[in-house]
Amino acid sequence: MAQIDEKIVDLIVDISGEDEVAEERDIDLFEEEILDSMAAIELLVAIKDEFGVTIAPTELDRSEMNTVNKVIARVTERL
Repeated sequence: MAQIDEKIVDLIVDISGEDEVAEERDIDLFEEEILDSMAAIELLVAIKDEFGVTIAPTELDRSEMNTVNKVIARVTERL
């Protein structure tokens, strides 16, 4: 489980360029402008490539994936 967490954090850091998300996993990624719509799509593609988990952009409300911890939760519940 910790390995999944770390990989998701790495993906978000790589896409956003913001290291702070590794420490502040409950920060709102959109409100703090760490991710925008295009970066969110890039993250969903990276999640599919890395874990084989498909999450359609229209499938979840933004508030269900707006923090690192919520992204981790959505991915792990689909593995």
